[in-house]
Order: sequence, then structure tokens, then C-alpha cells
Amino acid sequence: MSNAPSPAALAAVVAEPLEKGTSLWHDAWLRLRKNRLAVFGMWALGIIAVACLLGPFVSPYGYEDQNLDLGAVGPSGKHWLGTDTLGRDLLVRLLYGGRVSIAVGLSATLVALTIGVVYGAVAGFFGGKRDAFMMRTVDIMYSLPFPIFVILLMVFFGRNIILLFVAIGAVEWLTMARIVRSQVMAVKKMEFIEAARSLGFGRRRIIFRHILPNILGPIIVYTTLTIPAVMLLEAFLSFLGLGVQPPMSSWGVLIKDGAEKMEEFWWLLVFPGTIFSLTLFSLNFLGDGLRDALDVRSSKD
Repeated sequence: MSNAPSPAALAAVVAEPLEKGTSLWHDAWLRLRKNRLAVFGMWALGIIAVACLLGPFVSPYGYEDQNLDLGAVGPSGKHWLGTDTLGRDLLVRLLYGGRVSIAVGLSATLVALTIGVVYGAVAGFFGGKRDAFMMRTVDIMYSLPFPIFVILLMVFFGRNIILLFVAIGAVEWLTMARIVRSQVMAVKKMEFIEAARSLGFGRRRIIFRHILPNILGPIIVYTTLTIPAVMLLEAFLSFLGLGVQPPMSSWGVLIKDGAEKMEEFWWLLVFPGTIFSLTLFSLNFLGDGLRDALDVRSSKD
């Protein structure tokens, strides 16, 4: 008796819909959506960014507009977050300050990302004496007090917003270089890299087209964790008077001014401190969520 399936059974198998495959990035997105803190962080960052970008355009006040007769008054219907000692609307200055702080965070992180990724990829790929020399240089730079190094750059080259981006980014790339180096050293031993070598591909093509795309996960995660670190460093420099210069403001400058007058005018510290803390928490929540989402081992499927 034949064990061959009947035509009806074959038709039923053919009629069954095939399950569509999913990419690793799609799976990571699904895992990220299940992380409530990460989703909260994304929404909070989006709302803060849109408010800082569009808010000053719809406000009747400018961030430089002064009303010395009014002085510092608490929250009211005309000034939702109150005014500072010069009669300037705190909400508008908070939104303008958010533009500067976020720009510093993103720009300095981009500088650190560019330097760290290239430096770490070269050290990890070539190895040997070149790797030893490059990483000993990183160790020496780690021993330097980063804030003092930034302060020296600011004092020597002058204080301006562009230099602030470069100066902070120039001291925040070291950890990124170490992370990229360790990832490159692991990936370069895999079979597809050996296949690329056997096909005669050049070193630059192997690094930038075959290795780096396969280590984007750790790079993205650490990037989201670098932005709050950069914003904190900018706030620290503002406390020392080396950050953004008046009449411009940043969240660090506003917190510094509020801390000096917190006993008389509490709102000058509470509101900038709250929005700054919320932004930092949201970035950390998103970074933790991305770390878990991009870790294939965390998948329960």
C-alpha cells in the first residue's frame, strides 16, 4: 500500500500561507516596543525636541526681551513658568536653552562617534604593534582629567559655541574607541570576513562595508548613552562660566543662575532642573531599551 500523500493533502499544504521571515532589526524594534520605559523615553524626547524647536516661534516673547520693571515673578497666566530677575520669560529661555543643550549633545556626540569609530576600527582590525600603540595612547588620555582638558581648550582657543562642540567631543571618544575595537576584533575572525579577504577586497572596504555594519548595535546603544554624558559636561562647564555665553542660554546656564537665587526665586531652578532631568532620564531609558532590544540573546522567541 502506497504511503504517498493524496492530491487533496498536497493541495492543502500548498494552500497554507508561508510564514514571512523577519530581519534582526525588525525583531529588535518589536522588542523595543515592549519596553515601556524605552517607549516613554522616545515619546518624552520627541515632545521635548518638538517643543524646543517650534515653541519659541509661537511665543509672544523673545529670549532676550527684558522687563526690568517686572523683575522676577512666579508662574502666572502671562508667564507660565515665571520670569527671571531681568524680567525675561523663563519658558522661552528654557526652550531656547533646550535647543543649545540638545545641539551640544548631538554635535559633540557626532564628533566623538566619528573619531571613536574610526580609531577603534583601525586599532582592532590591524592589531599587533599598531593596536598596542593606539590603545596605550587611549590609556594615557584616560588618565587626564577630562573637564580640565576641556577647560584648557576653551581658555586657549577662546569661548564660542562651535569650539564647545569640538572640545567636548574630543574628550568623549575614548570609550567608543574601546568598544568598537573589541567588537571589530571579534567580528574580523568570522568566516564572511575571511571570504571577503579571499575575494581580494581592500582593507578599507572590509572595515567600512563588512565589519562596521555588523557592529552597529553596540555603537547605537553607546551613542544614546553618550548624549546625556555630553549634556552633563556642558552643564558642568556652564557652572564654571565656560559654557554658553550671554545672552544665549542653555539648560546648564539656567540651572546655574537658578541655583544662585533658589532661596528667593524657586522656579528659576525647579523648572530648568526638571526638564533637564527628564531629558537625561529619557535618554538613559532609551539607551537601556536599545541595549536589550539589540541583544539577540534577550529574545524569548
